[in-house]
Amino acid sequence: MLNNSVKRIIRPLSLLGFISLSAWLLSISVNSTSNSHTQSFTESYIISSADYPLLKEKIKALHLVPSHELAIINAVAVDLNQAQLAQLQQELNFTITKNHKVTLSGGRAWGKRKWQPKATVPLYIEADSAHAMRNFGDGVTIGFLDTGLEQLQGTSKGLGLSTDLYGRDKFWGTYDAINNVLSNYSNDGSGHGTHVASIAGNADYDVYGKVYGIAPNAALVGIKAFDAEGKATYADVIRGIDWALQVKDQINLRVLNMSFSGPARSYYWEDPLNQAVMKAWQAGIVVVASAGNNGPDPMTIGVPGNVPYIITVGAMTDNYTESDSSDDKLATFSAAGPTFAGFVKPEIVAPGGHLSGLMAFDSQIVQEHPEFHDGGRYFEMSGTSQAAAVVSGVVALMLTQDPSLTPDEVKCRLMDSAHAAFNDNGELAYSVFQQGSGLVNAAGALASTASACANQALDIAQDLDGDEHFFGPANINSDGNFYIEGLGDEYVWQLDENNLDGDTLLWRMNFAENAQGWRNIASTDTLLWRMNIETDTLLWRMSLESDTLLWRMSVANSATNINVNNWVEQQ
Repeated sequence: MLNNSVKRIIRPLSLLGFISLSAWLLSISVNSTSNSHTQSFTESYIISSADYPLLKEKIKALHLVPSHELAIINAVAVDLNQAQLAQLQQELNFTITKNHKVTLSGGRAWGKRKWQPKATVPLYIEADSAHAMRNFGDGVTIGFLDTGLEQLQGTSKGLGLSTDLYGRDKFWGTYDAINNVLSNYSNDGSGHGTHVASIAGNADYDVYGKVYGIAPNAALVGIKAFDAEGKATYADVIRGIDWALQVKDQINLRVLNMSFSGPARSYYWEDPLNQAVMKAWQAGIVVVASAGNNGPDPMTIGVPGNVPYIITVGAMTDNYTESDSSDDKLATFSAAGPTFAGFVKPEIVAPGGHLSGLMAFDSQIVQEHPEFHDGGRYFEMSGTSQAAAVVSGVVALMLTQDPSLTPDEVKCRLMDSAHAAFNDNGELAYSVFQQGSGLVNAAGALASTASACANQALDIAQDLDGDEHFFGPANINSDGNFYIEGLGDEYVWQLDENNLDGDTLLWRMNFAENAQGWRNIASTDTLLWRMNIETDTLLWRMSLESDTLLWRMSVANSATNINVNNWVEQQ
């Protein structure tokens, strides 16, 4: 039995902070004139406080100008020299985090060049049945927090990302979170954001008259936080999420796609980017995040996919045989759970191998990998980024059919209707830590009436307030294999038998009667990794005070760049 003790965090305000403001500023003045070399070197930090007005007052009193005001998490981003940083750490009850850099990195790849690709993904996940019922995602806006979004047209005149199947304008423009500018002008120097958006919402037709996008009539808005080289900072990403919350009701922004993933440096609730993601979910936006391309090893789910509330998506591939599902497999790059807090991730998998999408010929990615561009409009790319976009499109279809659905209900129905992968002897082909509930199925999700099957043991309001935090049901046994507390042997991940190629594979529903268990189990207990097992599969140790902790949140150790959804071999 779990011992449901509640971890409560009390944040008292100190009146002494107000009384001693003058003395504190005087000490800053003295220190700042004593070391000009220290003053000359500054770095960017995210500073948050439960008392946001007090935080801004003291930053202003220091004559500092924030680069970003991040009200969504009661924080600012500001450049500090070492003296200012030291004083803030010693005197004020603020949380200070390095403004981590985020990059989209390139790499080598192999694959097949495609000319006028077929629109196979909607058929594969049975979104075509929704299209037959005239559900194309109308009335729902999907936001893409990425490298930007270009209004590219496909091969059918006038159709693509700027207009829907009926010729109506569906592009809301792009918010540039880097420069804090909103514009109708679309720009994507990288190409990544446009490619991802086209998988979800491309209104173009292939030569057989099949539409490419999962939700071709959904409205699209770009939120540009990554530059042409795929680089961003936490502050830019958080500002983009903040903007999404500000405009969500004006443009009916119901879905936010986040096709990036960086390494977890802390528990999910301590990460400022994750805090913003949780705010979006709490506000009614369905957040869909990629699991990341650092698989297939366990505990490789990154930020923000490690947030337990949201929908995290892994990738599978048809193995270049679109008409034969028996040789489908989980993509070798697809990241796996559990998370550091013990939650099962990803919740679901979707096609993410060699997907074709719109991308300008002069985009950075095309310049680096021209062999995957058709010379016109389409580019072939693999990754959990693409898989996440597939699910974002399905979510738009669900919200078109039933706008009253909450994010938790959307997540529940997606998981309830997914098809898990089995091998030919009837056993799960992949662990739930690899495939979650299984392959997304649009028709099943639209038909599902399931409820109360996701996030029921969690409380996002208390989580955000710092009153209560949660841990998932994952554990590790004496053999070094991951399992789920209280459930059967089918939930044990035998790591020594891990084979992503597998034999004949079948996708089917309802793989276990107790599947609801892992979807709803959570606890306020301390870590469920109770056994101190020496194994390379564990990325951390039991004690948060231990020097061996790899994600220790000290400022000195937080400057590492994040590689986000790096280029992977086509699968």
